[in-house]
Amino acid sequence: MARVVSALKTLRNHWKKTTVGACLLSWGGSWLYGKHRDNLLRRAACQEAQTFGNQLIPSNMPVKKATVFLNPAACKGKARTLFEKNAAPILHLSGLDVTVVKTDYEGQAKKLLELMENTDLIIIAGGDGTVQEVLQELCAGLLRAAFSKIPIGFIPLGKTSTLSHTLYPESMNQVQHIINATLAILKGETVPLDVLQIKGEKEQPVFAMTGLRWGSYRDAAVKVSKYWYLGPLKTKAAHFFSTFKEWPQKHQAALMYLGPTERPPEEPEEERSRPPLHVRLYRRLALYWSSPPKEIPQEVTQDNWEELKISTIELSIATQNRQLDLTRTEDFMNICIEADTVSKGQFVNRGSQKMSDLQMCPEGSQCIQASKCILQLPEGTEGSFGIDNEEYEVMPVEVKLLPRKLHFFCDPRRREQMLHAAVQ
Repeated sequence: MARVVSALKTLRNHWKKTTVGACLLSWGGSWLYGKHRDNLLRRAACQEAQTFGNQLIPSNMPVKKATVFLNPAACKGKARTLFEKNAAPILHLSGLDVTVVKTDYEGQAKKLLELMENTDLIIIAGGDGTVQEVLQELCAGLLRAAFSKIPIGFIPLGKTSTLSHTLYPESMNQVQHIINATLAILKGETVPLDVLQIKGEKEQPVFAMTGLRWGSYRDAAVKVSKYWYLGPLKTKAAHFFSTFKEWPQKHQAALMYLGPTERPPEEPEEERSRPPLHVRLYRRLALYWSSPPKEIPQEVTQDNWEELKISTIELSIATQNRQLDLTRTEDFMNICIEADTVSKGQFVNRGSQKMSDLQMCPEGSQCIQASKCILQLPEGTEGSFGIDNEEYEVMPVEVKLLPRKLHFFCDPRRREQMLHAAVQ
């Protein structure tokens, strides 16, 4: 008893050291518990993946090949470790023939896709930038026909991973989120996602899964990281200091657009099987010796173009991928033209909301549904577009919707939520 009383007196006499020690002990305990919890999640996921790997396959059926495009630079250089600890073991235990390709520099995905042989599924491991780089090659040129029906998996490892909000349930635990995404690939459920083709006057088309933003909110959002020292106030600070420019901030343009198109019925999916070696060789030789493809006729000019002059604080052109409706009967993209009569206080508050919901269209905005649009800008217009969180020089563009262009693996629970929401 005397020793306990002596110990309590010592702690009271050195209360500062006691407080610091208690805080460190609490933090250490929380850290160890988090590590233990993550290890349990990994173990359970590996056991589930092993059930896929233990399934018998016919002797004449080849093992499915998966090509992973991994961006090691994502998540401030932590992507490689995150992938190897949380996703790679699950993929290997599932029985897939996995090839990991590291996109160490910009443009490498293009060369690797050209050299890549027949694959059964593609997995993108990274953030929005990695998705966009691979997307350009999946949707462009000769690769369009070869890869359009290959299912795509997305493992969110980057700082911004917009698609994960559509494909997987929300999770505050990064390890759990990565595991959910990897297991969704094994379960095989897919959803069709739209793609936007954005074409300038001379540049090659850019393809986007989320959309295009042009305006003051986007310009302020890219500067948020400069105010990192303000902590949770950095977002409001970036938008507040943006109001010091000429006010109100107006972006003027001319917009032409076509209305929604009727969605054709879904075609039944055919089981893909890898052709024998001699068939693949024959196809390669036939493609090499064949004559150049005939020029594709241009689309017939339509008379029902709508045209309007716009003056806005921000214009966004977005797919419906963020709020996917699997039962919709029309295909269209959403154009949001926000009023330019926003007060500085409203601008700061809405800017913070847009950081969490990029496709928010505030009350008082003009909303348009279109299958195709042309954005004409006054001569001398400066600034940048944000296309899937990547920056591009502003210029007149034609934006065309490519409905259900790609099929992405989706968590079955998330798909069920989409169908339930559509019924309601």
